[in-house]
Amino acid sequence: MTTSDTRDVAATVAEVIKCADAGAEMVRITVQGMQEAKACVEIKKTLLEKGYTTPLIADIHFAPKVAMTVAECFDKIRVNPGNFADGRKKFEDILYETDEEYEAEILEIEKVFTPLVLKCKERGVAMRIGVNHGSLSARTLSRFGDTPAGMVESAFEFARICRKHDYHNFVFSMKASNPLVMVQAYRLLAHEMYKIDWDYPLHLGVTEAGEGEDGRMKSAIGIGALLLDGLGDTIRVSLTEASHLEMEPCTRLRDLGMKACAENVGVEAFEEQGRDFKSFERRPCDLPSQKADDPIDMRNILHRDGSVLSAVTPAALATEDPFYRELGTKLAVGMPLRDIATSDSIFLREIPAPTDEKANRSLRRLQEIGCGVVAPIAALAATPVPNAVALVDAKAAVGDLVMPKGAVRWAVRFDGTETSAEIANALTLEPVMALIECASDTSRLHASRRVFTELAKQGNKTPVIHHMVFPSEAEKDSVVIQSGSQAGGLLCDGLGDGVMIEHPGLGLDYLRRTSFGLLQGSRMRNTKTEYVSCPSCGRTLFDLQEVTAAIAEETGHLPGVAIAIMGCIVNGPGEMADADFGYVGGAPGKIDLYVGKEVVKRGIPNETACEALIQLIKDNDRWVEKEVEEEAVAA
Repeated sequence: MTTSDTRDVAATVAEVIKCADAGAEMVRITVQGMQEAKACVEIKKTLLEKGYTTPLIADIHFAPKVAMTVAECFDKIRVNPGNFADGRKKFEDILYETDEEYEAEILEIEKVFTPLVLKCKERGVAMRIGVNHGSLSARTLSRFGDTPAGMVESAFEFARICRKHDYHNFVFSMKASNPLVMVQAYRLLAHEMYKIDWDYPLHLGVTEAGEGEDGRMKSAIGIGALLLDGLGDTIRVSLTEASHLEMEPCTRLRDLGMKACAENVGVEAFEEQGRDFKSFERRPCDLPSQKADDPIDMRNILHRDGSVLSAVTPAALATEDPFYRELGTKLAVGMPLRDIATSDSIFLREIPAPTDEKANRSLRRLQEIGCGVVAPIAALAATPVPNAVALVDAKAAVGDLVMPKGAVRWAVRFDGTETSAEIANALTLEPVMALIECASDTSRLHASRRVFTELAKQGNKTPVIHHMVFPSEAEKDSVVIQSGSQAGGLLCDGLGDGVMIEHPGLGLDYLRRTSFGLLQGSRMRNTKTEYVSCPSCGRTLFDLQEVTAAIAEETGHLPGVAIAIMGCIVNGPGEMADADFGYVGGAPGKIDLYVGKEVVKRGIPNETACEALIQLIKDNDRWVEKEVEEEAVAA
């Protein structure tokens, strides 16, 4: 989607060309008024003259007359059912007490919407019925609340009008800034369509995903999870970055989905248990408990909100202070202390030699602060580690296994191809955790669901860690897209209690931060400030990229705090439903500040708005000062 002022024909044409050259197969342009609609005629004409036939989509909110005008020249119209007929641009809470009141408004919408349907049908123009979680109508909210079911019904109301006039050239979208809501809404939409024998295409997207790795991770969690289930026909990754930069992660996700379809990924059919796409519920698990004879505290080797395990080497352990920092600990007089984003346990494929004093000292110090040490049974048998967790492959958990010397707990590893009997047998070890490290030729999403089904059949509550191992040639963006799509898709269904991302060529600190980002994007464990920032468009009333960076610089140390940064209020306060504070363009050069969904300050000059936001956070007792890190100490 373009970010330029649509009235600037030359700038918009140049941006469309840049997006098309980067691989965009469609480009959306905001059209908020008649001046923009008139400019669209010139934009389309100029692009055709330059040899660009890339389809153009008009983004319409609040303006039926504008939609009618731009339908004369563009290839597709996006309408938002939540505000298409709301020319007042108000987001009011209205109680519809009777069915008559409710139906009367639907009739009014049909009156306003039908001319556009007929024009699009006449001219062969496509349409996207694009529902946004944050801008559901007062009518929908009054009956369904702020729910995926409300999103689906909002879309169906407009689709019924289209079908009434035998117009079928439309697609659906169910966008939300919360990947859990987005995934649930699309699955519910597909379910409801199947029930009534509809088969309209789906356009996928996580709206207001943000920037950088966090934006890519949220998009991968939402879009990737659906693509791997065979849902989705077109996609957009919404980033608070230059529009053409959306193409790279978009392409990776497209290729992921196309590969899954081409290879027909999956597992043998089974009757799934323990997951209900209509109602989110996290699978219950039993965290490690303390035994009377435990030499150390084992209760913190996993975290109740989601655990991060980090694969480490003896060489890394031996560096001590640099290793502690990469593991996310604080340092006090050279001693590691747990912090909010410290890895909960470490995984050792290779055990340090008994003579490696520094590496073994690191192990002892980590165990003293409650960090678990997990290693394969064979490695521990050869080189014992006191108080370790011994990992055994589920298929090898047969006979009378003997726990290695020094080990105090079992962990089991599934590859997704185990039989029901093998899974049941492995669970007799009463493992403190289970790792799922899928075979390379196995669909992680579907094989893991089968493992969770077997656990559900037995009422087993062992915590499950999604262990993803990447080859050395895998790029950072590939790690984010693949882990978000495959593990994030499971976490969004409440299946899983943590992650471990292993890559021989990437640093421990990066993999740890990516793991915590995956948990936060899946709405599990918050370890940093959460940002809901829109991707910018022609409506934006300030420089979103610059302002987002400035706000993140000042507020990035506030875990548990969510801040929405919105270029305008087109999607309503609802898109900020998950945010504690909102920074919203209210007028050119002016910012409105929100607490939750309520505006508390209006018309603040851009120049002082960031400081005003910080003061608002302080006034609501959510501010803490940045901690000063201890300087690295020479070994």
